[in-house]
Formats: sequence, C-alpha cells, structure tokens
Amino acid sequence: MAHSEAFETLRKYGLAFPEATEGFPWGHTALKVRNKTFVWLDETEGKLSMTAKLPVSRDFALVFDFAEPAGYGLGRSGWISCRFADGETPDLDLLKRWIAESYRAVAPKKLAATRPGQ
Repeated sequence: MAHSEAFETLRKYGLAFPEATEGFPWGHTALKVRNKTFVWLDETEGKLSMTAKLPVSRDFALVFDFAEPAGYGLGRSGWISCRFADGETPDLDLLKRWIAESYRAVAPKKLAATRPGQ
C-alpha cells in the first residue's frame, strides 16, 4: 500500500470518532476533538508520519524502530512520533489502535465513552 493510501485510511479512521474535526496548522493534518489535537498526520515526499498521545502504550510503542518520543517536549507527556520511509509498510491495525488510544486520552471522558471497545 502506498503511503498516500495509508495516510487516507488513517485520516478517515480518525475522523470517524465522535466530534472529530480536521485542521491544517503548519502544513500538517491535525485531527482534533473539541479543538484539542489527538493525532497529527503527514504524507510528503514519499514519507508517512503520525504523532499520537499514548498514555498506556507509550513504552510498548517505543520498542519499534519507527517510533520515538515526540519533539518539542511532548514526549514527556506520552506523545510518540512514527515515521515511515518510502518503501516501508506501516501496520495500519496497530496505528489505528494508537489513534483510538490517543482519542480516548484527549477527548472528554463522556465523549470518549461513546465509542466503547476502540
């Protein structure tokens, strides 16, 4: 799967969450819930990247070569960044689980509870 297809799959998945919206600060795609970003996505020059808040899975995520603590001090708050070079195939099921975890971490508790099992 090309990174543009993977990007679109992850974007659509994130936008399916309750009250999810999309913004484009700094030229990147930000998926937000009530004006709070829960995932950043980017696909440029053959590279795919995603940044998400993983309060539960952070340590597990960091065992992968494609993941690292997010920059700008966000890593200390549980944010991780994933980067895939041209030719690398991302595990979309894993990334979707991380998007769901990030949504639950950022969304108001009552709103996050409207999407059980994700």
